[in-house]
Amino acid sequence: MRIPVKLFGFVFWLFSLNCAQCQECLQKDITYENIEPDAKASYSDGETVRVKCMTGYTGLYKLNCENGKWKTVVERPCAKKKCSQPGDIANGDFKLIKGSEFVFGATVLYTCKKGFEMTSRINQRTCRSEGWDNTLPVCEAVKCPAIRTDGGVTASGNTDEGSYGDLIHFECVSTDKKIDGSSDIHCTETGEWSDSVPTCKEITCAAPVIQDGYVVEEMQKYQKDARLKYECFKGFKPREGIPKCSKFGWTLKPECDEVTCELKSTTYGVEKITPEGKTIFRAGERVEITCAEKYWISFTKEITKSFKCQDDGKWDMEPVCRDIKCEVPHDQDVFRPNFYFSGDMKFGAKQNYSCISGYDQMAAEATCTRDGWTPKPLCVEKCGLPPKVDFADTTNMTKNEYNSGEKVEYSCFYKYTLDQHHPYSKYLTCEQGQWRGNIRCLKVTCELKSTTYGVEKIKPEDKTIFRAGERVEITCAEKYWISFTKEITKSFKCQDDGKWDNEPVCQDIKCEVPHDQDVFRPNFYFSGDMKFGAKQNYSCISGYDQMAAEATCTRDGWTPKPLCVEKCGLPPKVDFADTTNMTKNEYNSGEKVEYSCFYTYTLDQHHPYSKYLTCEQGQWRGNIRCLKPCSVTVEEMDKRGIRLRWGKQENKISTHEDQIGFECQTGKNVKGNVNDLRQTCNDGVMNLPQCV
Repeated sequence: MRIPVKLFGFVFWLFSLNCAQCQECLQKDITYENIEPDAKASYSDGETVRVKCMTGYTGLYKLNCENGKWKTVVERPCAKKKCSQPGDIANGDFKLIKGSEFVFGATVLYTCKKGFEMTSRINQRTCRSEGWDNTLPVCEAVKCPAIRTDGGVTASGNTDEGSYGDLIHFECVSTDKKIDGSSDIHCTETGEWSDSVPTCKEITCAAPVIQDGYVVEEMQKYQKDARLKYECFKGFKPREGIPKCSKFGWTLKPECDEVTCELKSTTYGVEKITPEGKTIFRAGERVEITCAEKYWISFTKEITKSFKCQDDGKWDMEPVCRDIKCEVPHDQDVFRPNFYFSGDMKFGAKQNYSCISGYDQMAAEATCTRDGWTPKPLCVEKCGLPPKVDFADTTNMTKNEYNSGEKVEYSCFYKYTLDQHHPYSKYLTCEQGQWRGNIRCLKVTCELKSTTYGVEKIKPEDKTIFRAGERVEITCAEKYWISFTKEITKSFKCQDDGKWDNEPVCQDIKCEVPHDQDVFRPNFYFSGDMKFGAKQNYSCISGYDQMAAEATCTRDGWTPKPLCVEKCGLPPKVDFADTTNMTKNEYNSGEKVEYSCFYTYTLDQHHPYSKYLTCEQGQWRGNIRCLKPCSVTVEEMDKRGIRLRWGKQENKISTHEDQIGFECQTGKNVKGNVNDLRQTCNDGVMNLPQCV
């Protein structure tokens, strides 16, 4: 029994050893980023380990081994150490060239500003675990060499050792000379002066090129203080002043300015300016101004006027609208005009006034208008006794003096009639001191001579003598009409001169030769009896159809109307149709031609369409329309997801008004209303449904 007991103990020890190894935690299972690896490969159950971050990183992990697995006690992830701002330098700048913020590993590059150069050997700094490495670089200003001049030139500025941006100014010692070169130079960023040191030369000026002008008595070279004479072309003028030669060139630039006129007054009293919005005008150009209601063109009394800009830059007349003003009416027979017309004289002003003796005042007050004071005239001369008129006298007692506008009525003596037709009346009117009007008294002398020939009735009966203004009505018998009127009944008036307004006579009705009716040889056929009821054979010219066997003379001329009508030529072509019978080259009026549509086309016989065209007086009349068929291809149906269900189809063609039924292909539904699957052909158009 002792041997088995020992064996059991050994087995228990071995099992315990293996279980202890099962509870260990391995170093390789610690997988945090940026940490330092630990020296030990494994840790026993319950053991605690501190995990450090790599150099340049900050953070800490504290782990505990429990049953073979790591349990985090403290966790501060490893992050790059931060550096402070790397530091600014005078006359320079820096920028990150590695990394995006100031942390471990980031690098900044320093550069000098324009005109400065770096004196340090190293121009960059990198963020290390201890902070920024290297020292701040230094930028110093670029230097230019010393300036040396001859005795004729003086220099002002830092001539011994110039720094970037320094300016040196040069002047000539002699006032009769000028700098030959640059009078100002500066120290550039490369350490060189912007130009060489100048010298002095004699002051001269060259003859300038003058646009729109020319130099008078031009010289190759002008000495100091010499004056330049120049002139300008037409439409241009020289600038004010005389150019002189100086060390800076011509004291005044010799230029020719375009001659212009300025429109200064554009609003006061102005209604319209053409062209609109333009105020500067060249020589020769025009502007048109229209003044508003109470204004007119200055000194012209016109409302609208055109003004021209002249070659001297002045307007031919001042383009200004001024207030309309009326003058004192010295020549209008007004009593004491300076007294009455001494106040407001502008447009619309009103003034009381009175007229001199023997003149009549035309209104209670005068009004200022564009045409001066109204009424016109203000005062009119009075009229004396009314004049005598032949065979007439005034109806009332007369006066010795009449005012303008007063009338006098006249009446004719016995057996005379007053003519009241224009320009006559029964009044004379006083107008501005003169009697105006026309009065005439006439004797009645109208006689009705023809009372039986062709006459059916006369009103009034048995009367043949008529006074001026009286009327007679005549009605002609069946085969007659009023002379030169073609009327049956007509009223005639006895005029004031004793003549009828139209001859009161009945004449035989006669028809004229129908020259304008396309009759062949009309003078030959219509050469006999031409009175009412007469009949004449006739024929028509070539290309025209005779409307009757003979022509009859009536009150309305020859009948039938018309006698001849133009024949029609070949029937016209109709789209998608042709005639049913052989056609002729010529058709008479009234003949018809029947048409039928091409195969698959449908004849439209709804008003106003039919299947006939009719010849009417040389023109084909009627409307024929062939309605197009509809065609549907398999490709179109497949594209829209449909197929034919029912309906007439001949080679995939259906005629007008044919109904076609469609259905959706397997697995598809109609898009929209189910009624869309039933469509009708309408003149070649069929809206196919869509199945999706």
